[in-house]
Amino acid sequence: MIAIVLRRCLVVLPTLLLVSMLVFGMQKLLPGDPILTMAGEDRDPATIAYLQEKYRLNDPIPVQYVAWLGQIVRGDLGISLRTEQPVLSLIVQKLPVTIQLAAFAMIVAFMIGVPAGIVSAIRKGTTTDYAINVVALSGLSIPNFWLGLMLILLVSVQWQLLPASGYTSPLEDIGQNLRTMFMPAFVLGTGLAGVLMRHTRSAMLGVLRSDYVRTARAKGLNEKTVILRHALKNALVPIITLSTLLFGELLAGAVLTEQIFTIPGFGKLIVDAVFTRDYAVVQGVVLCTAVGFILMNLVADLLYIVVNPRLRDAA
Repeated sequence: MIAIVLRRCLVVLPTLLLVSMLVFGMQKLLPGDPILTMAGEDRDPATIAYLQEKYRLNDPIPVQYVAWLGQIVRGDLGISLRTEQPVLSLIVQKLPVTIQLAAFAMIVAFMIGVPAGIVSAIRKGTTTDYAINVVALSGLSIPNFWLGLMLILLVSVQWQLLPASGYTSPLEDIGQNLRTMFMPAFVLGTGLAGVLMRHTRSAMLGVLRSDYVRTARAKGLNEKTVILRHALKNALVPIITLSTLLFGELLAGAVLTEQIFTIPGFGKLIVDAVFTRDYAVVQGVVLCTAVGFILMNLVADLLYIVVNPRLRDAA
């Protein structure tokens, strides 16, 4: 198992290096000059020259990249041009919020998608199967921002059941935290539920046609035991690994939902940074998001091998 982890890490390291090059290079293509923003309205030439020297912008781009990469390796993501706070501290403040939102969204997706996929596979070709597929496709097709706005209008404005926006830390008030996180988690979870439903249905259909399931039924086991203990246990192997990838996508893709519900997470941080041309924050957030997604892919590979030991020799 250790050898497998080391081989996966050998693939991850050059990927991280390539991602860092892309993040640094794309930042150079962004319009505007942060130095002019920092210099103020007067834009004194002496101040501009000092800032360019301070941030080593007079050096060639490869030299700037090597210096920036050295800072990243030491855990220094730079200083926010807008707040003058370390970018790492901003990320540490915002990351737990997005992780909580992503975790709640995955719970919603599992609670809806997996049972729906099981029922759809069991009742293949029936009206129930078609109805579940229609609902799943609807969840995949409806944009998150539209669903979020409709929930705010209905649940918050008309029914006044949940707060329309805002965020409360669970350390301050766990009840209010759950109330503020329910709607955004539901918005993100419904789209993922459609993905999980389709994959669960496909996996269950393949497993239900296998020999060991037919053998279990021939032994006289009741249908519930056959489905839950024999079929579902093996069908969940690809679902578990898929979930890690979906979780990584949530960390990077919750931008619109966090903006709509005014949740101070990763998404809102990067949107505010783009609007204010705070390039250091943009670089730090994009780099951390990319690293997180790559690590979730690594976890998915390892989970697949752990859950299915037959793949260890092939890996």
